[in-house]
Amino acid sequence: MNNKEELLKLLSECVVEMEDDKIISIAEEYIKSGYPAIDGIMYGLVDGMNKAADLYENEEYFIPELLICSDAMYNGLDILRPHLDKSDAKEKIKVVIGVVEGDTHDIGKNLAKIMLETAGYELIDLGRDVPAASFIDSVRNTGASVVALATLMSTSMNNMKEVIHLLNEEGLRENVKVIVGGGPISAAFAKRIGADGYSSSAVEAVKLVNSLIGV
Repeated sequence: MNNKEELLKLLSECVVEMEDDKIISIAEEYIKSGYPAIDGIMYGLVDGMNKAADLYENEEYFIPELLICSDAMYNGLDILRPHLDKSDAKEKIKVVIGVVEGDTHDIGKNLAKIMLETAGYELIDLGRDVPAASFIDSVRNTGASVVALATLMSTSMNNMKEVIHLLNEEGLRENVKVIVGGGPISAAFAKRIGADGYSSSAVEAVKLVNSLIGV
């Protein structure tokens, strides 16, 4: 039987090494050994995902590898999450994320979602080709503090502006931070449409949201 530190290391390694099947038995052994689920998540799964993100940033891993790492992390979460103490399940800051209307490319959005979830945010994923009004409805219904808009299509960029316009019109903008990202997007464009920030990558999105929220 492995001790706690060994199991945490194995959980982390399973994420980094894309062992999406093996991680299930490791997580089960961790829980059966009586160790806290929150530590397994933070010092095992999240640690592994952060290491995978570093490899992605250093161009040692690419999008396919990062997605399989996330599959492993989610498999581990499925085992550990039901065993969290109520005191550990603190209310998370909500982030509404989606690809704006007119675009069906969602790999970048999915990566940002993975990294934000890893950082402890609760993601409300609206998917792709999302009408501006749907973002507004989601903010109103969930009380989200952040809206993350993505597109890879220059023809869809103005739909980001429409989301911000509607947030203002509905009186919601003051309480919501808006970040934008995607291939054709720039910091200058973000400033021009009144967004709070621009992110060039999934890892940078986490840093941006942290700074805007004050984490």
